Amino acid sequence: MSKIVLPDRMIEIGITTPGPPEVLQPRTVPLPVPARDELLVKVEAAGVNRPDVIQRMGHYPMPPGAHPTPGLEIAGEVVALGSDAQGFALGDRVCGLTNGGGYAEYCALPAGQALPIPDGVDAIRAAAIPETFFTVWANLFRIGRATPGERVLIHGGTSGIGTTALMLCREFGITAFATAGSEHKCAVVRHLGAEAINYHKENFALAILGKTEGHGVDVILDIMGGSYFERNLASLARDGRLVVIGFLGGTRAEVVDLQTLALKRATVTGSTMRARSPAEKAEIANDLRAHVWPVLTAGRCLPIVHEVFPLTRAVEAHRLMESGEHVGKIVLKVA
Repeated sequence: MSKIVLPDRMIEIGITTPGPPEVLQPRTVPLPVPARDELLVKVEAAGVNRPDVIQRMGHYPMPPGAHPTPGLEIAGEVVALGSDAQGFALGDRVCGLTNGGGYAEYCALPAGQALPIPDGVDAIRAAAIPETFFTVWANLFRIGRATPGERVLIHGGTSGIGTTALMLCREFGITAFATAGSEHKCAVVRHLGAEAINYHKENFALAILGKTEGHGVDVILDIMGGSYFERNLASLARDGRLVVIGFLGGTRAEVVDLQTLALKRATVTGSTMRARSPAEKAEIANDLRAHVWPVLTAGRCLPIVHEVFPLTRAVEAHRLMESGEHVGKIVLKVA
């Protein structure tokens, strides 16, 4: 393919100062220059995620080298390559997990964190794949070691993370339970093949014990943190694994029953995606290509996209994310 002519400048959505959604403002900046192991992607769509909101509010610690512009996942066309970037060529259509900078017309994407857009998937849906699929695969399947025949509990079952986890559980023969906050959202959980627990109407720990005849679940994927810790521990089976990936309910647990922890031989762990090394993220990408990409190409487990906004309406996208009214993913259309 002949050399692609690129503009000198582009539009991105920057954070003017930590604060409410209105601090997200468009600005004109030079195109990023891909590092030796990066691809430059002409962005067609970018996913909106909870960490973007936390970053906008000034509460997300930025790892070294992270781009200050929000946007952790994109889909689009490769228009330039770093000198050592492997596995892709000009014109390839890719999606991937960025190190920030996704809310823009162009984005530098590490080649190890890029994947080809699955056959038959458009850019909007492709942009909704990387962040949640990387996160779920790393935490539920690699750290949590969920395997066919086991039982798992997913908190926030209708979030982007939740819907992805439930679809993959159904695909791989894992019995899933999920919490949700309304009858409508519980219906979505059931549609995705899981048993729903309305946390406004019942104690999820008692519900889990009732539904499992006192056994409990083998793995819990938790976005709440401190406020759920005691009930999560009560919900675990012997040798169960609790994986904490979010702190919507706070970072501290007021009550920790160490005897219960010991008697259950429970494992409590957690992780974040952004702080992982490039090598770790590349390993997850390779796992996804091997185990999940054939499923997506077959048209199964595709992300649920709740609403699409133009890039310049990122403020509205963040308002929707904060409202909690969405089911699945929110996406910005760039090109």
